[in-house]
Amino acid sequence: MSTESIFQTHLALGYVAWLLCFGAYILPWLKSMDRVKAHRAIVTLHSFRFFGLVFILPGVVGPNLPASFATFAAYGDLASGLLAMLALVTISMRPVFWLFVVAFNLVGMADLVLDYYHAIQAGLPARAEELGAAYAIPIIYVPLLMITHVFAFYLLLRPQPKATQALAGEAAVS
Repeated sequence: MSTESIFQTHLALGYVAWLLCFGAYILPWLKSMDRVKAHRAIVTLHSFRFFGLVFILPGVVGPNLPASFATFAAYGDLASGLLAMLALVTISMRPVFWLFVVAFNLVGMADLVLDYYHAIQAGLPARAEELGAAYAIPIIYVPLLMITHVFAFYLLLRPQPKATQALAGEAAVS
């Protein structure tokens, strides 16, 4: 099997495994929470995206990892992680919290989509060994990030029940 085939198989199976796990365990757990707590759980996971800086760390990744992929991925992840942390810090200031939740999801999802684009343009699947120790990030971590972004957008765009809106309004006034 070629490097590209192994990488693509790993990536596809990473999505399959996380979708199965998400559907069986994470989705029921998130659905059992109110909107704020569900988003808080998602941003907590994403607050570790600062780890993406590893893509520009010599000795961890190969010297021939395409810079067009590595630099954008590293700083896009950092920006996403920092926005997630800001959402966590502002949880008690609901309007600011929601602003950071929306910003983090927009930046985070755009980062992942553009990372896929840059990886394909740079021929990364055929040179996946250049990811070095960071190989696990796109295979294990990124599928979960993408799935949780999709669910976060679903939560953000889903109409809020009127009873919940009334309670949220009362909580904001208190």
